[in-house]
Amino acid sequence: MKFFSQSFLYDDPWPIVSLAYFLRYPNPYAAHVISCDVISRHQTPAGTLVTTRLILKRGNLPRWFPQGMMSRAESWIIEESEVDPFGKVVRCGTRNLDHVKIMRVEESVEFRQSPEGKTLQHTEARIFSGFGWGLTKRIENHGLSRFKANLQRSRDGVSLILSLLRQSRLQPMTLGGESEFPMPHLENFQERDSKADSSSQPPAGAWGKLKSWFYPPRP
Repeated sequence: MKFFSQSFLYDDPWPIVSLAYFLRYPNPYAAHVISCDVISRHQTPAGTLVTTRLILKRGNLPRWFPQGMMSRAESWIIEESEVDPFGKVVRCGTRNLDHVKIMRVEESVEFRQSPEGKTLQHTEARIFSGFGWGLTKRIENHGLSRFKANLQRSRDGVSLILSLLRQSRLQPMTLGGESEFPMPHLENFQERDSKADSSSQPPAGAWGKLKSWFYPPRP
């Protein structure tokens, strides 16, 4: 078993970081995520929001892995989260549902508001393999290195969504907090879009990155 733990501090407040985390798919840094669906959601008597999502991810098998052992390099992931708007804490756990004998990855993430008004993210991961054939440690080491790389990409994706939320003034939709910015009128969006369409300059900023990813320029 391999264990990994890491903490990261966001400068943004907890409500907007929590919202960005749940809106992180799709984004250009998560092209391996094929689908993400909510399969259940309910409010507990304590006032917390519990959500279960089913995520399908695509991966790449290492060259040294025996051929024919897996029919496809895809995996179903179950994500179970609980949002406590009163304590300003989000707890989320994920684990893969298939290929568990080859490798099982259990991840836990917590977002908590710091005394300074920022957001502390703490991530832990446990990677297991019961494959045998002298490849157990090699599979676990490979899973650990992939997890570290994907964690940075996941953080980049959340940061991109944070930028989009700031630019689009979506903060009134944050979890457990009031908006610090007024919601712009619809005509302001239409005027901004018309100006953007008439401009020949390439898109800049977070909106430009996301737009160019969804709508790549024609050759």
